[in-house]
Amino acid sequence: MSKVSFQGESGAYSESASKIFFQDKITTIPCSTFKQVLDNTEKEISDFSILPVENSIEGNVGESYDALFSSNLYAIGEIYHKIEHCLIGNGKLDDVNTVYSHPQALGQCRNFLQNGSYKTVPTYDTAGSVKIVKDMNDKNVACIASKNAATIYSMPIIKENIENDSNNYTRFLILSKSGTDLTNNDKTSIIFSIKHEPGTLYEIIRIFYENKINLTKIESRPKIGKTWEYNFYVDFIGHQLNEDITKVLSEIKKCTSFLRVIGSYPIATLS
Repeated sequence: MSKVSFQGESGAYSESASKIFFQDKITTIPCSTFKQVLDNTEKEISDFSILPVENSIEGNVGESYDALFSSNLYAIGEIYHKIEHCLIGNGKLDDVNTVYSHPQALGQCRNFLQNGSYKTVPTYDTAGSVKIVKDMNDKNVACIASKNAATIYSMPIIKENIENDSNNYTRFLILSKSGTDLTNNDKTSIIFSIKHEPGTLYEIIRIFYENKINLTKIESRPKIGKTWEYNFYVDFIGHQLNEDITKVLSEIKKCTSFLRVIGSYPIATLS
């Protein structure tokens, strides 16, 4: 049975997404950080890693992208997982004045939190916040996590579906030490840095355009240790082993100071 590393405690959304992707035929390994998740797979402690990379409400997960930059793993799959947040705690709704959770979850429930004028406390993980609140045993303190996490830690659910938008999905990447073959329904993710020359980014986008390659995402992240310099994370339709894609990657490499293919993988659909 394959082993999958994920960030957080048992009951985290990453763990749930991995079980859906692999149809429950896995053993999961909780990790404290995204870097540890990837390191586990690079050191063959686990066979696969799963990372959340973007949310339909809050956008990209910056820490995941930063971890991907320095990783040698390949993305081999993706999954869109519906996120349904619950307020969990030992008190009633009127008792609660402080809410713990991961910053992404706090952001995804911003409307609920602001309407209730709750004090928020960021934590390393949604499911981990359930453990924290359970140990505190304070009716004035609650947390945001999944219904599954509440069940695992035997904690009462105060209110369900508190996210800003019921159409709330997080996209996860599955990573391993080996790449994938073509399926003719693929997406490729890359990271690149550009030279400080006028029109460089335009030139890269022009190459994609002239080769009729559909860019599905382009995102910038600050370079660590380099003020006002950025890495670009791009997703596009096609597989890196396709001759046309190979040609395009070779062309855009001439315009970059750094280029790495994160991986090519079958395109997931919203369920």
